[in-house]
Amino acid sequence: MFFERPDAGETAVLVHVDFHDEREREDAGEFLELVRSAGAVPATLLTASRHRPDSRTFIGSGKLEELRAMLAAHQAELVIFNHGLSPSQERNLEHELKCRVLDRTGLILDIFAQRARTHEGKLQVELAQLEYMSTRLVRGWTHLERQKGGIGLRGPGETQLETDRRLLRARIKAIHKRLDKVRSQREQNRRARSRAEIPSISLVGYTNAGKSTLFNSLTDSEVYAADQLFATLDPTLRRMEIDDVGPVVMADTVGFIRHLPHKLVEAFQATLQEAADATLLVHVIDAADPDRDLNVEQVENVLKEIGADDVPMLKVMNKIDQLDSAPRIERDGDGKPEVVWLSAREQRGLDLLQQALSERLADDVIDFSMTLAPEQGKLRAGLHALNAVREESFDEHGHSVLDVRLPRRDFNQLMAQLGERASTYLPETLQEPAEW
Repeated sequence: MFFERPDAGETAVLVHVDFHDEREREDAGEFLELVRSAGAVPATLLTASRHRPDSRTFIGSGKLEELRAMLAAHQAELVIFNHGLSPSQERNLEHELKCRVLDRTGLILDIFAQRARTHEGKLQVELAQLEYMSTRLVRGWTHLERQKGGIGLRGPGETQLETDRRLLRARIKAIHKRLDKVRSQREQNRRARSRAEIPSISLVGYTNAGKSTLFNSLTDSEVYAADQLFATLDPTLRRMEIDDVGPVVMADTVGFIRHLPHKLVEAFQATLQEAADATLLVHVIDAADPDRDLNVEQVENVLKEIGADDVPMLKVMNKIDQLDSAPRIERDGDGKPEVVWLSAREQRGLDLLQQALSERLADDVIDFSMTLAPEQGKLRAGLHALNAVREESFDEHGHSVLDVRLPRRDFNQLMAQLGERASTYLPETLQEPAEW
């Protein structure tokens, strides 16, 4: 650590303030889940109601005395706020309470640090932690302001605090460089998929909506899934087959949360870019959550922040087993699937999701009949290899009459391999303007 502070205990007193402004409010139930996900033991919850935070201690002097009494009663050594604290508020509270104080951002960062498993994930979490810590270095003890001798790397008269800040800046710069390399590797992979015309699907949604359970069910994977916030942190990509579409790449992404710290969004830009560059977003929603409309709004806000708000979206209402509801597809006025109701845990309605994905991704599936002479055996074999032939018969001249259905891109690729023009075989109604 770059500075000393009191050792943290696991038993925590929680603080939740109800503000009159709806936009500033946090969910107390979600806060409790966050604390448990971090591994802390909630001792008690202090609630307050205010118009605006106190500039010095966030909660005011009266509630501060209550908080001090709660800490003594429960012998707790940690206070966690369900709100963002300024560095000075955090410092003042630690000075008054003589224990460690953590705000909502610090709590989420702690959970992320526990969950990160891949090299990229750990880098992203460390970057977010360092950015967060850089504003709080002033919380260190008085030795940080003492003058140090000008020996070695430090300049003459440089204080310990200045040294710590310089080391922080150097580490942040190094992580940015490594993440840029990761970003460029991801970009190369996306370009390769784009050249191969492989569609990509990104699962997005509020944390604990069931994305990983759905991902495992669809792709036969074993991604870690648990009934806790931020169970998934590192993105996972898997290839799967969809009728009328062929191979697609599906990505399971980190869950979003209300008032997701901006620095966290910045740090996870490389990961979240999978969502921004996807062919289709599958927005997984906990249908049984009483706050589902609020959660949907928060996810849409983050998607807008990362530039993914224009990507086509299919909504999935998950956990219908908790609602005694039946699996179904809701369609728009043009008959296009908009919402799929299912239960990923009980694997009910997955066939409907497959159908909806097929309809949304196979926008350009061509369905027609063609007659091939015996010498066109390569084309006939190619269509059979693509599983595009639904029915085949032979006329009196020995010609094959094929009833075919396949994505236009697959047909165009086959034609290019055989050195032929697709327009030669397509009826007028299926001709592409570029072919004329």
